[in-house]
Amino acid sequence: MDPKKNKKIYNDDFKKTVVELYHTGSSVSKLRSEYGVSEVTIYKWAKALTPINGEMDSLTPQDIEASKKKI
Repeated sequence: MDPKKNKKIYNDDFKKTVVELYHTGSSVSKLRSEYGVSEVTIYKWAKALTPINGEMDSLTPQDIEASKKKI
């Protein structure tokens, strides 16, 4: 059985919501229980969606990659 077939796909709004809750103090274990997302996945999303210098209007790693692809 291919493990990728069981992989869930989450939209960007869902990811941003979970990361925002994480940044506002919700524990990863609570978010895992409430939203059914693994702790590792939440940490990956937080890393990918957190602005580089910590300011909310800064570029995220995803923004930088998207800019590189446009060039």
